[in-house]
Amino acid sequence: MKKLTKILGISLIILILTLNNSIVFAAPPSKPGGENGNGGASGENSSSSSVTHTGATTISSDTNNSGETYSSTTGSENSLLVTSGTSTISNPTITKTGDADGDNSDFYGTNAAVLVKEGTLNINGGTITTDGAHANGVFAYNNGTINISDATIKTSSNNSGAIMVTGGGTLTANNVTAETDGNSSAPIRSDRGGGTLIVNGGTYTSHGTGSPVIYSTADITVNDATLTSTSSEGVVVEGKNSVTLNNVTMEATNTKLNGNSETYKSIFIYQSMSGDADVGTSSFTAKNSKIINNKGEIIFVTNTSTVIDLENNEIINNDSEGGFLKISAAKWGTSGKNGGDVVLNATNQKIDGNIYVDNISTLEMNLSSGSGYSGTINSENTAKTIAITLDSSSILTLTGDSYITSLDNAISDNSNIDLNGYILYVNGVSITSTNYTGAKTTSDEKIVIDNTATVANTESVETNDENSNDNQTEKMLVVTIEILGGVLIVFIVIIMVLCRKKK
Repeated sequence: MKKLTKILGISLIILILTLNNSIVFAAPPSKPGGENGNGGASGENSSSSSVTHTGATTISSDTNNSGETYSSTTGSENSLLVTSGTSTISNPTITKTGDADGDNSDFYGTNAAVLVKEGTLNINGGTITTDGAHANGVFAYNNGTINISDATIKTSSNNSGAIMVTGGGTLTANNVTAETDGNSSAPIRSDRGGGTLIVNGGTYTSHGTGSPVIYSTADITVNDATLTSTSSEGVVVEGKNSVTLNNVTMEATNTKLNGNSETYKSIFIYQSMSGDADVGTSSFTAKNSKIINNKGEIIFVTNTSTVIDLENNEIINNDSEGGFLKISAAKWGTSGKNGGDVVLNATNQKIDGNIYVDNISTLEMNLSSGSGYSGTINSENTAKTIAITLDSSSILTLTGDSYITSLDNAISDNSNIDLNGYILYVNGVSITSTNYTGAKTTSDEKIVIDNTATVANTESVETNDENSNDNQTEKMLVVTIEILGGVLIVFIVIIMVLCRKKK
């Protein structure tokens, strides 16, 4: 009896350990960590509830005046602070000096020349100048709304944008001329909490390192304006936010790298994981605009997903070695999970330049309404997936051997694809003939589009087999656990019966 009890006890311990190992095996992975990025705030985050705003002049009720002067030489003090009401100031002269640092200035505007935290302020004409660290020009925060027209804004020091929103603020700028000299000083700028920023007309110029013309952690729309960056990107979109350009002329010369940046580009879409922008799908839209890039790629996407819509733009890359689009991992995010996922929609859009996609990144490119792409796609065959869709009016022209995962073409004979003497590999099978038989090629089947053969998709079969094996393994694990659980119950019952007999 004692030997039997001992055997049953040992068996019970083995079963418990086996079940425990199975549970550990099935546990989910830990969440990835983040790091500060280009434009992300550094240091500890402060709470808005602990922030105090102080103005050399404060407006707290409806006010109308003209030709007034507002100034502050004290750090962490606004030249003009608006806390409520609807006010209009015309032709003001506003100056701000005095340094500040930390999140209070960048997130809450404590050192801006003009801060509206509640209420509405209309600024008509006038000049706003700042020369102090973290001294932004015009700043809308929280429930604040700013409408500024026909004014001139100049900032000279680091971390000093011209027009800015955070925390849900709203700002509309009409025919404003803005220029920034400092590093991390985008003329059109947002930070934590975002908001809505609309620009109509005007000229915006940046000169510093890490100072794109637009830095977006908000929803930013620019219409009919001229944007120039002499050292940095033209546009940066971080996280789940957007930039829309309509009838804009933008020229970027990204000659200086900032923070974790390792590549030169005109349009940069990423997620820094610093907490300044929500994680999610961003968007970049350009319509009827002229985009000029003087160094590096036109667009670089990393550690995020995004939808890019291009319609009827003139896109010029003056860097002969710079591509059109690069999607890959960089220094932001968790290694192995920090590629990019891009949906590129081109409508009546001509695109020239190579496309690079790494092994943890994806591209879906849709060409429609007379669009044309000319370049080499994924020349090193590294991409996770690339899907291309062509309508009957669009053309694909190769300038080098290219590798894609799937091709969906509205023209059955694929005569709108100009191989130009090169090879297009679709899901591993080469298209080498210009005399196409006509077929739709997807990731579910491989088709050689010449006049010779159709090949079964063995890679797809292998993938399905792998998935089947994975599913089978999971099922076996579940069944094993169920059996062990049943056996455990039987052991317990036997022990209980034997104990009763002993009594």
